[in-house]
Amino acid sequence: MDLTLHSDYTLNNQERIPVLGCGFFKVPDGHQTIDAVLDALALGYRLIDTASVYGNERSVGEAIKRSGINRDEIYVTTKLWNEDQGYEQAKRALEGSLKKLSMTYVDLYLLHWPVAGKRQESWRAIEDLHDRGFCKSIGVSNYLKPHLVELLMHCRVKPVVNQLEISPFNYLSRLDTIQFCRKNDIHIEAYSPLTKGLKLSDPRLLKIARKYYRSPAQVLLRWSLQEGFTAIPKSSGKEHLLENSKVFDFSLSISDMDLLSAMNENLTTGWNPEDQA
Repeated sequence: MDLTLHSDYTLNNQERIPVLGCGFFKVPDGHQTIDAVLDALALGYRLIDTASVYGNERSVGEAIKRSGINRDEIYVTTKLWNEDQGYEQAKRALEGSLKKLSMTYVDLYLLHWPVAGKRQESWRAIEDLHDRGFCKSIGVSNYLKPHLVELLMHCRVKPVVNQLEISPFNYLSRLDTIQFCRKNDIHIEAYSPLTKGLKLSDPRLLKIARKYYRSPAQVLLRWSLQEGFTAIPKSSGKEHLLENSKVFDFSLSISDMDLLSAMNENLTTGWNPEDQA
């Protein structure tokens, strides 16, 4: 498959999701988020990923409105935070997110974490919200195989996406979950595909990057794309947004893909979903 910035994947409900997007984790509300979203859209990105806990939904919505691009051309994701989980709370939370975004629907609504004791009721709530058209697709984030097995036993609407922290530096420790998602037609979105910068100076990665005359970040993103993931690196600077978009005119060899996939260090740069029983 020859990918471009405008390529997409077909989800299990026949909706389509771009192959590369922008995450806005910890980008401050206000002009920084507005400018970053406008820059991303001007460069051709069409997947914008935010969350209620990021605190910048209002600015994301404002930027999309200012862009002049038709709403149906932009794929917007937001997420249900832990403190809002539960049936009634979840319904109110999406209502609040839509109000801040100034939208009547989001393209993808995710359970942000598999909160013990609440995740099943939360899923039931977003299934109902999906039925009412407030979210075109629903999915999960930070779900490992045991969480997914539980969900598939009880769900009425199958999740279309599982959003996980994935890079070569934790690939093997996530492989069981990745294989389960592929078997069950649940698309994977890789967040923190650039390891939040922690591994961009790894000598093994630098050696591969020099071989292709590319930056380490571009190699990591290309690895995600060739694995079939949607990658959503966080970047609020125009220079990095541009660099991240320049990953469609080269390919990594099978041997280099294998070398990257073997760099596993069980890396997690944030909370570890293994802590959620």
